[in-house]
Amino acid sequence: MAASHPETLFPSAQNDVARAQQQPSTPQTESAAYRLAFLDNDFILQDELRPVRLQLELLKPEMLMRDNRIESTVVVFGSARLLDAETAQARLDEALAAVGDQPDGPEDTGATARLQAAISALEHSRYYEEARKLSRIISENCQCDEKKTHVVITGGGPGIMEAANRGAAEVQAKSIGLNIVLPHEQAPNMYITPELSFQFHYFAIRKMHFLIRARALVIFPGGFGTLDELFDALTLIQTGKIAPMPVLLFGSQFWKKVINFGALVEAGTISSHDLDLFEFVETADEAWDRIAAFDNLERKR
Repeated sequence: MAASHPETLFPSAQNDVARAQQQPSTPQTESAAYRLAFLDNDFILQDELRPVRLQLELLKPEMLMRDNRIESTVVVFGSARLLDAETAQARLDEALAAVGDQPDGPEDTGATARLQAAISALEHSRYYEEARKLSRIISENCQCDEKKTHVVITGGGPGIMEAANRGAAEVQAKSIGLNIVLPHEQAPNMYITPELSFQFHYFAIRKMHFLIRARALVIFPGGFGTLDELFDALTLIQTGKIAPMPVLLFGSQFWKKVINFGALVEAGTISSHDLDLFEFVETADEAWDRIAAFDNLERKR
């Protein structure tokens, strides 16, 4: 991480760490109380230090984004469970073979359920491929001449997130991943730019980093996490906490089936003009056209 302040007359933290390591070993210097506070994990991880950890989690990615000259981003949300077409087809082939090997009867229930899931996965794999294509289009048109605008940013995991990071990597562009520690294993996908691969403890700080530089949000089909991110962003735009930007719901058939936006208007819980906060798109090219029109971008390739 690049230094952001000029040299001063005071010793740096690194200087004092080096000096502390040279001190003789005595009961006093080996005591936990004697440790430099910022090197004392037992101290830093106490509940009372939560405000400090929140600030650190806000500062570290922000400073690294600045070091990497990230000017603006396009946020891609979507399910971690959606597969690429090749993997989905392979799973369907396996499921078809399993059903073919089973005799008719009640014992076929599991194999039949897996077959239906595999068919659905192949149908939905188009979203993976469209996210991948959209990221390629955005990255190759916006990351040029040393400029880092409209950099694709995702939650850093598999599925749609992997697809978007993958599309950027395929045109040798940078992309960002914001992973979070979860009870079950989650590792960053292999397509994130390594120096822009972050890990969070706090969902709230992670959400802030999604939106700090955002110029557009593209939301693919997803589950609870995707819905949370969508409604959080819509609420912030609706209440004027962040500036308006394109909010593109990818796949109108999915979204209109999952959320009855019209019913919210009929119930009076939102206004009819709140429906203008987002729009539906079906293809990567259509999504790019909306993003490009908002920021007067030209498609160069």
